[in-house]
Amino acid sequence: MVTTADPVGGRLVESLARPGANITGVTALGQGLSAKRLELLKELVPAVTRVAVLTNPASPYSGPFMKESADASRALKVQLQLVEAHDPIEFEQAFGAMTRERAGALMVLTDVMFITHRKRIVEFAAMSRLPAVYGEREFIDAGGLMFYGASLADMYRRAAMHVDKILKGGKPADLPVEQPTKFEMIINLKTAKALGLTIPRALLLRADRTIE
Repeated sequence: MVTTADPVGGRLVESLARPGANITGVTALGQGLSAKRLELLKELVPAVTRVAVLTNPASPYSGPFMKESADASRALKVQLQLVEAHDPIEFEQAFGAMTRERAGALMVLTDVMFITHRKRIVEFAAMSRLPAVYGEREFIDAGGLMFYGASLADMYRRAAMHVDKILKGGKPADLPVEQPTKFEMIINLKTAKALGLTIPRALLLRADRTIE
């Protein structure tokens, strides 16, 4: 497996250290990812005091990401507004709630449904004038502002190493599931300009890629 967000929570394996089943690989669920995204969002919009968090409560990954976000928000002195959407027809209502509650920025949690409908989410974020950070690169290709997450290229290389071990006789049940070790940040400067945002120089210097 590659890019699975939470193989333990999703009951694919017993633990990361000892999968205990006929499956192993690389997980995209790194410790502190949501906290880091919230930190970057605060750095991008220093004056923000209220951040909307778009989540699908049906997702098995929602809980771990929300806990990390809540812990980080206290340290950053940012109030989180949890906004739920079970399916795409609820996007308009969700973004309306963000506007009513005067959210100053947006973090979109990992969810397959969100990725599938990323273009609509990006469009709603633009219409709502919300700087947003995402956990999947696909959102940037759709016009999203900022991505921070595990490097897919690095994860696939490491998955190939698992394949090599298995072909040489290794048992998946005994091969630990690896967490991300390489991360990347991409900033869409076109979107920033449309939002009237000036990206801090320190943030630009740390970006792995910018879209002009």
